Amino acid sequence: MSDKFIFRLIIGISIFVFLVVVILNRKIIPVTIEIPSFVYFLPKLNAFINGTCSILLLVSLYFIKNKNITAHKRTNIITFILSSLFLVSYILFHYFAPETKFGDLNNDGVLNSKEIVSSGNLRYVYYVILITHIVLAAGVLPLILLSFFRGLKMQVERHKKLVRWTFPIWLYVTVTGVIVYVMISPYYNF
Repeated sequence: MSDKFIFRLIIGISIFVFLVVVILNRKIIPVTIEIPSFVYFLPKLNAFINGTCSILLLVSLYFIKNKNITAHKRTNIITFILSSLFLVSYILFHYFAPETKFGDLNNDGVLNSKEIVSSGNLRYVYYVILITHIVLAAGVLPLILLSFFRGLKMQVERHKKLVRWTFPIWLYVTVTGVIVYVMISPYYNF
């Protein structure tokens, strides 16, 4: 397989995943069944997965700094699998569950002026974290896939160049995923 083919495949997968997330998250395809009960457990699961991935990314860095390539690869493969599981769980939750609004204390789906005032400046902090999290999560997937390809093929120099960008972005996305959960969870309507 040529680099050109791999690059096109990675871009294709990334675009497909992005479109699936947007279509299901925005409920372009309407939910026609009752919300399965397991859906309400998914935000906690997602936060746990993100936290675990954050730790595993740091462990992976430790392994590569100590030249333990086998442990580094295995740790990254586990992290990738967990991140993939997170993506499926995230899509399921946001497809089935109603939208949660930060500050919606009475869970009616509408923010009144009292709720906006009570959330104060924390609301702006939440949205800055959420927006950067979403933008970087969308952008990091092709970097992760290409980094994996380079690493598995032992194209070490090319892998290193990519990971200088991929690692901090992926780590930021996993850490802020936990922060977003902690900040929004008091407003869940379940």
